[in-house]
Amino acid sequence: MANPILNENFGTAGERVLESEPMTLSGTINKIAILFLLVIVGAYCAWNSFSLGYTDRVSILTTVGFIVSLLLGFIIPFVPTWAPVLSPVYALAEGLLLGGISAMFEKAYPGIVIQATIGTFAALGTMLALYKFKIIRCTERFKSTVFTAMMAVFLIYLIDIIASFFGRGIPLINGNGIIGIVFSLVVIAIASFCLIVDFSYIEEGSNKMLPKYYEWYGAYGLMVTLIWLYFEMLKLFAKLNSRNG
Repeated sequence: MANPILNENFGTAGERVLESEPMTLSGTINKIAILFLLVIVGAYCAWNSFSLGYTDRVSILTTVGFIVSLLLGFIIPFVPTWAPVLSPVYALAEGLLLGGISAMFEKAYPGIVIQATIGTFAALGTMLALYKFKIIRCTERFKSTVFTAMMAVFLIYLIDIIASFFGRGIPLINGNGIIGIVFSLVVIAIASFCLIVDFSYIEEGSNKMLPKYYEWYGAYGLMVTLIWLYFEMLKLFAKLNSRNG
């Protein structure tokens, strides 16, 4: 599979609901909408502070958003029953992080946030259509391939982060040259395919009538992928805009 949040343990037979209200597709969509609104609220707080010139506050909000979302990103997958409480907090934290970083990108490249947002929703709509009309079937082989590709990307990013501590990094993938742009396009494609895997696990969970809290867990997993996709879109358009500058 692709998203480590929605993994093979999502939908195990032992967790099927017998008496309480089960997970439904419509319920999960509602939870996705709630988390999306919370992300917007958090992003607005950081963005507005940046617009008012409170750079110190933005730095604090962005740092808090990063730390909280990182911690919850490790906790929620191991304790899905806490998802109804922790997922909204995660969404707000990611919103703070997203808003702060987006404002900085917007200052450097005016209009880039709109470009990245349109690109993200275009990818979401395209993948949803491909999944709904079964143009791309989410087979076990597909899941395994996407997961392997995603792990390769994360490994490259990890090497880049470690190398940056020594003042090196990987300039080819971070630069605005052809290699850097192609790398961003590949990562965006992988993140987009992760959406299809997310759709599949959410649908499987509702068909298996998992406990109600899995609606929050499924929504959280999809939100993780969407935010990753948005950040990759920001990086791509930053590279493209810097070439035109």
